[in-house]
Amino acid sequence: MGKRILVLDDSQELLAAVKNFLTQNGFSVVAGKDGSEGRLLAQEGAPDLVLADADMPGLDGHSLCRVLKKDPKTRSIPVIIMSGTMMEEKDIVAGLEGGADDYILKPFPMKVLLARIHAVLRRFDAVPAVAQKLKTRGITLDPGAREVKVGGKAVPLTRKEFDLLALFIEKAGRVLTPSFLLEAVWGYDLADYNDPHTVETHISRLRKKIGAERIENVPGCGYKFVP
Repeated sequence: MGKRILVLDDSQELLAAVKNFLTQNGFSVVAGKDGSEGRLLAQEGAPDLVLADADMPGLDGHSLCRVLKKDPKTRSIPVIIMSGTMMEEKDIVAGLEGGADDYILKPFPMKVLLARIHAVLRRFDAVPAVAQKLKTRGITLDPGAREVKVGGKAVPLTRKEFDLLALFIEKAGRVLTPSFLLEAVWGYDLADYNDPHTVETHISRLRKKIGAERIENVPGCGYKFVP
């Protein structure tokens, strides 16, 4: 049996299409019509990933995500939010801070959805490459505890922000392109998805948390951690 995916949307047509496609691609799929039902299904069924619509009656996708990430039983389940409207950067950042692991805009090609799901699952299955604590420029990064301190003060980072920082510190002084980061941190196949805005949004937020001067923007090339 393949990975178990919980799909939540108040559109029965979309639910049926996504369920059929994912089943054909080896997944076990459970479907629900709203966030309240999704919460119970996630707690009882322990899916490997939740795919939730942003705009559902009652408990919407963002609210559901926050609830799942606060519950010890479900906090480790990755969540992808589906949105039917173009979102502002601040809305995406707010959602990511609430625990969302990725976004996808409707209408989407099913192959793109499949690529996003595989990418998120790969990230959660992957073992962190960095095994020892890293200390540099006032930053202490503990991969085992997934904790970061700046100047001795704990700084809360999302999963992607933590993985970005770990990679930047490991490759300090080297310019890392958005494409490289999408492959290394997000696990995306660039043939399916290569949007640098995803990287820009996360790095912008990371710089605000650890100090903008630590990650330098190299115009036309990418970014580097200043050792």
